[in-house]
Amino acid sequence: MKKEIFREMSDDSLKIQYDAQCKRVLGNKIILAWIMKYTMKEFALFSVDEIVECIEGEPEIGTVGMNPGETNRKTPANEKVTGLAQEDKIPNEGSVTYDIRFFACYPKGKEKIKVIINVEAQTRFRPGYSLVTRGIYYGARMLSAQQGREFVAPDYDSIKKVCSVWICMAAPDYIGNAVAKYSMEKKDIVPGMPDIPKEYDKISVVMVCLNSKEWIDGAKRQNRLTELLNVLLSPEISGEAKVRILQDDFEIVMEYGLEKEMRLMCNLSEYVEEKGIEKGIERGIEALILDNLEERKNKEQIIAKLMKRLSLSRQDAEQYFERYAGVLSP
Repeated sequence: MKKEIFREMSDDSLKIQYDAQCKRVLGNKIILAWIMKYTMKEFALFSVDEIVECIEGEPEIGTVGMNPGETNRKTPANEKVTGLAQEDKIPNEGSVTYDIRFFACYPKGKEKIKVIINVEAQTRFRPGYSLVTRGIYYGARMLSAQQGREFVAPDYDSIKKVCSVWICMAAPDYIGNAVAKYSMEKKDIVPGMPDIPKEYDKISVVMVCLNSKEWIDGAKRQNRLTELLNVLLSPEISGEAKVRILQDDFEIVMEYGLEKEMRLMCNLSEYVEEKGIEKGIERGIEALILDNLEERKNKEQIIAKLMKRLSLSRQDAEQYFERYAGVLSP
């Protein structure tokens, strides 16, 4: 039944569904905890289970547009985090819609420190602009969106740190599997100012680049996060294999709906690839027919060539000919 439903979907619709399902899988608390542990120094010394307990979120995914900086109530551990506002709207500045955004609190001394985290999934490493620059923009918007919610001017010391993490699938071979962090630091031009990181360490952007070819070939050892995400997001690993690897190699218990969401993502990925292959085959058939018409081949010659080269039945070959040749046939 699922197979037939997917086949009825348009290419664009199928890709949209696949992208949405990827975000649901990445929005699982245990996956977010892995991302936080390997991209944020604040959580580096915590166990993954401890980080899960630090995460706050709501069960809605992209269903509610909220005001900038609006927080979300604490919910029990569940299968996914969609976070606070999925969308920031600021007068005269347009709107920003986030893939995943949520709060997390970690203990420091006798107090708990709150941070705001945004996770974005990208299938194109170079979509026509720098993802690093876009990440900085997203981080800046998460800072300004706190006005009136997390702080009221002039109490700027109450601004919460923000971190925007970008999961970049299909990174080029020259980059491979890599993790890079961009953040503010103090540099003395004329020494004298004391260094107080909590006053300026308010924004960071992390790029997590994935290259499945390099991962499969074993060309370079990755860190645990890129290993995990390559397994999780690989279109070449079956759902059953992913479940086994995540359980055995990463000690991730398949609960809170993660297995169900991951299998659906794998099914969607399979049909996205299948439709792409089908489209490529059809384009090849169209090119063959039109090229042969230009060479003044007749209908029977072209149909015979289609049947021989592509192992098509005569009926299918004739249908393709009529579709692409039509009134152009000699």
